[in-house]
Amino acid sequence: MIGKVNESQTQQPAVRRAGTADAESLVQLRALMLSAMGADVGGPDAPWRIGARKWFAEQLASPDTFAAYVVEDPDAGVVAGAAGNVYAHPPGPRDVSTVRGHLYNVSTHPDFRRRGLAKACVVALVDWFRDETAVGQVELHATDDGIDLYRGLGFIESTYPTLRFRTTTA
Repeated sequence: MIGKVNESQTQQPAVRRAGTADAESLVQLRALMLSAMGADVGGPDAPWRIGARKWFAEQLASPDTFAAYVVEDPDAGVVAGAAGNVYAHPPGPRDVSTVRGHLYNVSTHPDFRRRGLAKACVVALVDWFRDETAVGQVELHATDDGIDLYRGLGFIESTYPTLRFRTTTA
């Protein structure tokens, strides 16, 4: 079970919930994550970034179904974050809730890695799922670099692999 962030622990990074003004920072963190996964993210004016900025701003305005937690360095700005949303899902025998959580966009700027920042953001987000939503379970897609973080927090592999069918070529 994932424990709550203990605010009295001085070694814990200062994590805060992202607001609408953080949409651009979430896009920058997403670009870092996608680039680390081998995607060509293009420059600052790449079309996907424009759509992502708008999407994050809209999601951040829906605090009941979307949350992002970030760590901000006084000099560098937002350097780490994690995001997640709530979506409708039918109940089943092991999860009678009607909503699930999806955790994604976990990223830390390379200069700030190995300090527990991503972990702190993920813990804050899981706390939100558990304490402020009706989510019965949280799902994510892990990279090889991140899988140990999630396992250490109690995430387990699903019995069934994720498959994908693309309806567009973009």
